[in-house]
Amino acid sequence: MVLTDLQQGERAVITNLAVTNEVVRQRLVHMGMREGEKVCVKCMMPFGGPVMVEIDGQYICLRRKEAACIGVK
Repeated sequence: MVLTDLQQGERAVITNLAVTNEVVRQRLVHMGMREGEKVCVKCMMPFGGPVMVEIDGQYICLRRKEAACIGVK
């Protein structure tokens, strides 16, 4: 299961951070998105827009392409 499979308001734990671009991956890690962290989907924008998630009280917006590379359970 990946982050984009979750519905608005659902919570999960990050299991795999498989973002292909290393610069983007490092940026996400610096913002607190690590394996084992709890994540909550706050909003999914329509028409393939970004996904807003909450991690440790911090809101982060991700492109759907990058959110689809983040494994959760």
